[in-house]
Amino acid sequence: MGVHRDEPGKVTEWPGALDVRALLEGGWRPTPIRDFILKVHSRCNLACDYCYMYEMADQGWRRQPRRMSRQVLEWTARRICEHARENRIPEVQVVLHGGEPLLAGVDHLRHAIETIVAAGEPDVAIGFSVQTNGVLLDELFLDLFAEYGVSVGVSLDGDEEGHDLHRRRADGRGSYAAVRDGLDRLTGPPYRHIFGGLLSTIELCNDPITTYESLLAFEPPEMDFLLPHGNWDTPPPGRPPDESTPYGDWLIAIFDRWYAAEADQVRIRLFSEIIRLLFGRLSASEAVGLSPVAVAVVETNGEIEQVDSLKSAYDGAAGTRLHVSRDPFDTVLLLPSVAARQIGRRALSVQCLGCAAQEVCGGGLYPHRYRSGTGFLNPSVFCHDLFKLISHIRDVVSRELDALEVAAPAAVG
Repeated sequence: MGVHRDEPGKVTEWPGALDVRALLEGGWRPTPIRDFILKVHSRCNLACDYCYMYEMADQGWRRQPRRMSRQVLEWTARRICEHARENRIPEVQVVLHGGEPLLAGVDHLRHAIETIVAAGEPDVAIGFSVQTNGVLLDELFLDLFAEYGVSVGVSLDGDEEGHDLHRRRADGRGSYAAVRDGLDRLTGPPYRHIFGGLLSTIELCNDPITTYESLLAFEPPEMDFLLPHGNWDTPPPGRPPDESTPYGDWLIAIFDRWYAAEADQVRIRLFSEIIRLLFGRLSASEAVGLSPVAVAVVETNGEIEQVDSLKSAYDGAAGTRLHVSRDPFDTVLLLPSVAARQIGRRALSVQCLGCAAQEVCGGGLYPHRYRSGTGFLNPSVFCHDLFKLISHIRDVVSRELDALEVAAPAAVG
């Protein structure tokens, strides 16, 4: 059931009434958190009009301190390493995030890294990454990241025209030129080894191949294409309430080009994860598949939240009412809203359970399933797009495998 009534007139949307105690009694055990996203700065120097943080349902950023304090950093470092030790996790990943994390400044980011590393010594290894818009990416930041092996991911939406369509400054100026300059520095010989990849939000108005080739020109080790956030109450742009597949078609155009020409040179995360799932392996991405989501976010004021893309659904959707000063991360795992992300097909809607692609799609990205009244117990608002993309990738890979099977006996003969 998607709607639970526990008092006359009161409705709890799914998974608010999920019985975690019953799950535990039935043998389910939560997956410990391995990825921690630290909101080291809550503001941004761009005003992207599709941003889930500043332009969508949850406006909680207005109440956040601009920068995570040293006290909150110390609490967070202790909680992360406490969680790792208690759950026998030898290595965790920490993402420096925002807003725009580089607004925190070089010295503050150095303190954050050193504080967390010190808390982990000698038995918890910390891997660091940073996700930035690239505008402030200069040698001072790059020297710091190179010193500590921090992987640097940059958001880029294609060529100058495509990127500047949405990723603009508050005064309306485009940001492409500054991002390109930052990427030129990052991809130079001293720093290329810390280049983590490119992240691009899909815009249907932008030609898919032009977008792909613009990203490919920077020779990233990895790129990913994100579906713009939306749900059944607030559909994403260009996603009509019918069985058309505009986003699936856009992605298929890139997949065909990539798979035929560059699949051995650059990883496209969404495509690679779908292929993994088609071969029966687990997914390492929350966008597809049924693998447990083991991520926690720490806001600048120390509040522990779920993945921040939930802010696109409704005000407070990511909240937990927990704080690093008093609450261990183990507590997060027992919340119904977090357990729902870890119980696989038991969190799928009836429609998804009847779909042939359920193991691969996994219902799509969780925030995209939201509908007021039933909560998150729905298919993705991109359901038809995902089904078409998965079916296409399955058919292409199957044809290639069939051709190899035919060729192998002939080669032996």
